[in-house]
Amino acid sequence: MLDISPSPSPTPATSCAVTVHRWRDGDVEHVVDQVAEELPVALVFNGVPHVVMLATPANLEDLAVGFTLSESIVDSPKEIVSVDASTREDGTLEVRIGITASKLSELLRRQRNMTGRTGCGLCGAQTIEDAIRQPVPVQGGVTVDVKSLHAALRELHGHQAINSRTGSVHAAAWVMPDSGIRLVREDVGRHNALDKVIGAVVRAGGDFKYGYFVVTSRASYEMVQKAVTVGGTLLAAVSAPTAFAIRMAETAGLTLIGFAREHQHVIYAHPSRLICTSTT
Repeated sequence: MLDISPSPSPTPATSCAVTVHRWRDGDVEHVVDQVAEELPVALVFNGVPHVVMLATPANLEDLAVGFTLSESIVDSPKEIVSVDASTREDGTLEVRIGITASKLSELLRRQRNMTGRTGCGLCGAQTIEDAIRQPVPVQGGVTVDVKSLHAALRELHGHQAINSRTGSVHAAAWVMPDSGIRLVREDVGRHNALDKVIGAVVRAGGDFKYGYFVVTSRASYEMVQKAVTVGGTLLAAVSAPTAFAIRMAETAGLTLIGFAREHQHVIYAHPSRLICTSTT
C-alpha cells in the first residue's frame, strides 16, 4: 500500500506574477501577468538519486508514482512501498520513492544518469534500448462512444486551473466512458502531465483498463509508450501524433487519436474501440 500522506512542507506556487509590457494594435500598457513556475525536482529511489527533471511544482507524489511505473522502474504499483515529496533547506524539491529491493537492484544495473527537461523525452538515456522500450501489447480495454469523447474534450478546459492563469501548461486527463473526466493533472511538460495523471489514478486505486487518457499536447512516441506501459488502451491527443507514435501504437495495440476537438477527431491506430451511436 502506498504512503499517500500529505507532504510535510508546503509546495511552492505553480505560477507567479510578473509585470509585462503588453502591445496590442499599437497601444502599450503595463500590466501584471501570471506565468507558470518551472522548478527542478529530484527523484530519489531508496536514498539513491536517480533523475532531476523540470516540472510544475504540484502533485509531485503523483509525478513520482507515474514516472516510476511508466518508465518501467517497477512492473506493478505493489512494488512501490512509499512516496514522499518535500522541500529541502536550500529550497529545492525532492521526492523520495521507496521501491522493493529487487527493483532497486535492477534500477542500479541500468546505470542511467538522467537530467530531464520538460520538452525532451530521451534526456539521459544512454542506449537505444534504454530510450525505445517495447511495452507489452495491450488487448481489450475500453469502448468509447464518440459523443462521450467529445463531451470530455469540452469538459477538459474547465479543469485546467493553472493553464487558465498562465496559458502555458499541458493537461492530461483520466476519463471513464460512462462518467466523464475523473482526474486531471497539469504540468509545463507534456510527459510530466501524463505521468502525474498516471500516478493519480494509481494512488486513487483505479484500473487502467476501465478508462482512457486525453492530453492537450501532441502524441509523440513516448506518450504512447507511457500509456501502453501502464496498460492504457486509448490515448486521445488535441494535437497531432508523430509517425513513430503511430507505428508504436499499431504494434502495441493502442487506439491512438489525434486532432481531438469538441466536434472532430482523427483515428490513427486501432479504431475499433471508438464507436458512434448517433448518425447526427
